[in-house]
Amino acid sequence: MRTIAILGSTGSVGVTTLDVVSRFRDRFRVAALGAGRNIDLLAAQVRSFAPELVAVADEASAQRLRERLGPATPCIMIGLEGAVAVATHPSAELVVSAMVGALGLRPTLRAIESGKDIAFANKEVLVMAGEVVTRAAHSYSIHLLPVDSEHNALFQCLDGRPRTAIKRLILTASGGPFRTLPIERFTQVTVAEALKHPIWNMGSKITIDSSTLMNKGLEVIEAYWLFGVEADRIAVVVHPQSVIHSMVEMVDGSVLAEMAVPDMAIPAAYALAYPERLPLSHLRPLSLLDCGPLTFEAPDLERFPCLRLAYEALRAGGTMPACLNAANEELVAGFLNHRLRFPEIWQHLETVMERYSNSPARTLEDVLEADSWARSAVHELIAA
Repeated sequence: MRTIAILGSTGSVGVTTLDVVSRFRDRFRVAALGAGRNIDLLAAQVRSFAPELVAVADEASAQRLRERLGPATPCIMIGLEGAVAVATHPSAELVVSAMVGALGLRPTLRAIESGKDIAFANKEVLVMAGEVVTRAAHSYSIHLLPVDSEHNALFQCLDGRPRTAIKRLILTASGGPFRTLPIERFTQVTVAEALKHPIWNMGSKITIDSSTLMNKGLEVIEAYWLFGVEADRIAVVVHPQSVIHSMVEMVDGSVLAEMAVPDMAIPAAYALAYPERLPLSHLRPLSLLDCGPLTFEAPDLERFPCLRLAYEALRAGGTMPACLNAANEELVAGFLNHRLRFPEIWQHLETVMERYSNSPARTLEDVLEADSWARSAVHELIAA
C-alpha cells in the first residue's frame, strides 16, 4: 500500500486524485490533505479518507472545519506552515503537488528534501524554479512524476527510451475557447466566456491560462525541466479534439503518441501507481470510430502572444521564467476580478518582461526575489 499526501486536495486535480484513491482503497492510504478555504468539500474528504493531518488557509477556515467535523477532527495546521507539514508528513511516500501557482513552491521543495517522490500537477513550481527543483530532486534521488495530461503523455511515450533517440517533443493544445474568435473581438471577451473551456473542467486560473495559451507556454518550460530537451525541440500543435495528449518524434522519424479520452483520472492514476497501471473501468473507452476526424494546426502567435512570451522566457533562462509566471498570475487575477481587459494580460506581461533585469536562478531566494518584483510591477501597471 502506498501512502500519499495531497497539496491542493479541493482543486480539480486533488478531487480527481481522491476519486482514483477511493476506487483503489487497498492500494492507497491518505496521510495528509492540504487545502484552502473550501471547507465543505474538505470536510467531506476528511470523513471519507480519515487523514491524520489537514492544512487550511487560515484560522477562520480551521474553526469552520472543526465545527463541521466535531470529535472526528484531525490535527489541523494553518497557512504555509501547514502546507509544509502536509508535504513532509512522516508516513507519506508520495506527495501530489496540486496547489495553484507559486504557493506550492516551498512545500514541494520541502517534500523533496524529505525524500518524497512528487506527483507534479503544479506546473508553476517547475516554471519558476526548475533549476532549483530538479537539482534538489537529483540530490535526494526522488522521482518527479508528471500529472499534467500532456507531460504524463510524454512520460509514458519516453519511458525506458534513451534521450539520444528523441528528436522533438510535441505538446498538443485544444486551442481553448477563442481558437477561432476574431482578434478584434478580444477586447470584449468577458470572464464568463473565458471560463468556458470546450474540453476540460478545470480551476479558474488554469482555464484562463488555456484561453490565452499561456498554459501551453508554461508546459513548454515544464517539459524542458522534466525531460531535458531544449526549447527549439519542444513544439506545440493545436489539436481541438484533445484525443492525442502529446507526441514524441524520434530521430528515425517515428512518432509515438499517447491517446485517451480527455479525463484527468488517467494521468493521475498513472502517477499514483507508477510503474504499474490501474484498471480504470469506470471510464468510457476511447473509440477511434466515434471520436471523429483528428485535426491539427499551428498555434497562432499573433492571436496568442503568451505562448511566444513563454518561449522567450525559457530561452532567456535565469529568473525570467519566474518573472513571467508571477506576472501572469497577477494579471490573470486582475482579469478575473474585472480590473483588466482580456488582451491586457499579454500586453502588460510583455511590458513587465521588457522592464525586468534578468539574473541567475541559483537559489530559492533568487527565484522569490524575481517573483516579488514581477508582482509589484504588475500592481503598478494595473494601478496606472
